[in-house]
Amino acid sequence: MTARTRFSVSQARRIALAAQGFADARPAQPSARHVARTLARSKLFQIDSVNVLVRAHYMPLYSRLGPYDRDLLDRAAYHPKKRATFEYWGHEASLVALDLHPLFRWRMARAGRGEGIYGGLATFGHEKKDFIAAVRREITARGPIGAGELSAGAEDRVRGPAGWWGWSDGKRALEWLFWAGEVTTASRRGFERLYDLTERVIPAEILRAPTPDAAEAQRALLSLSIAALGIASERCLRDYFRLDAADAKARIPELVEAGALLPVTVEGWPGPVYLDPKATLPRRIAAQALLSPFDPVVWERSRAERLFDFRYRIEIYTPAEKREFGYYCLPFLLGDAIVARLDLKADRAAGALLVHSIHPESHAPPEMIAPALTDELRLMAGWLGLSDIVVPPGWTTLIRP
Repeated sequence: MTARTRFSVSQARRIALAAQGFADARPAQPSARHVARTLARSKLFQIDSVNVLVRAHYMPLYSRLGPYDRDLLDRAAYHPKKRATFEYWGHEASLVALDLHPLFRWRMARAGRGEGIYGGLATFGHEKKDFIAAVRREITARGPIGAGELSAGAEDRVRGPAGWWGWSDGKRALEWLFWAGEVTTASRRGFERLYDLTERVIPAEILRAPTPDAAEAQRALLSLSIAALGIASERCLRDYFRLDAADAKARIPELVEAGALLPVTVEGWPGPVYLDPKATLPRRIAAQALLSPFDPVVWERSRAERLFDFRYRIEIYTPAEKREFGYYCLPFLLGDAIVARLDLKADRAAGALLVHSIHPESHAPPEMIAPALTDELRLMAGWLGLSDIVVPPGWTTLIRP
């Protein structure tokens, strides 16, 4: 890119989408190489327990690659010899690119001191050191195991109060060890984590890699953030890997001085704004994709609003009578614009993709988006192994599955 320092919102939007891989055409046959390339761009896939459509970590690859074999990601995540990710708190719970493990050790060390984790778990770690040590010894002897398989006394397996999300003491101990980097996810059984010692899961060559100090690791993470975002505010930069505001404020000027962040302005955005020195500005974006609520394109909601004029809130935790758009709404990206949001559900028993609602944006008439939306719903249904698509009344003449 030239030495441009001022951008329109449209230009910023194309830079951001290109950084996330949406300037590329979907491959005819997505392979492990395409999965690796997507991971190399985004560096992590957020994990979430909601499975009304498909688990969140599978969706970013689908949005960029189209229908792909989910076993490709499962192998990259958990295959003992093909592992390319590890689970940790990246952007919330995430599958993080394996080579980033050294960059998170400062966060693990802080957690081990009771810092940087929520107060209840920090208090538990301080008060239950002996119990946590016993859980670690059991994992050493028996791992990989799930939380429900711990043989600690029955009193330690009693479900906790609501403030602990019903966690047992055993589960809390495992989560403390996970935060501290002493154990990690060896694999999953269904969606249940199976924990094992980190040194038995993470490849030795990764563990032998030097551990940078906190400042160096934070600079590296912010550099990866701008590469994945293309153009971003300070808030978006630190949000990508959930860095503390104080840490980000200390590191960003250092990266600006080193030329790793270029200060720029975007029409209508409050400053400061930063550009990736290696960012590209495509003349056009020809994307067509349903996006997960946990996709990097939209997970920072203020960024989605500035880039796309798209106010987006996930309504999973909103009482049904107060929902505006639906339980699990996915933005629909067409070209370089978000043109609609769809409340989707996979009814696996009936073999149907249920489209509870479609809400076009004001700039996108239904007749304009219906052909592309029809194609995308067909692809989604086929990918999920669903034979039928049920659309809401009023759309049956526009969308013919």
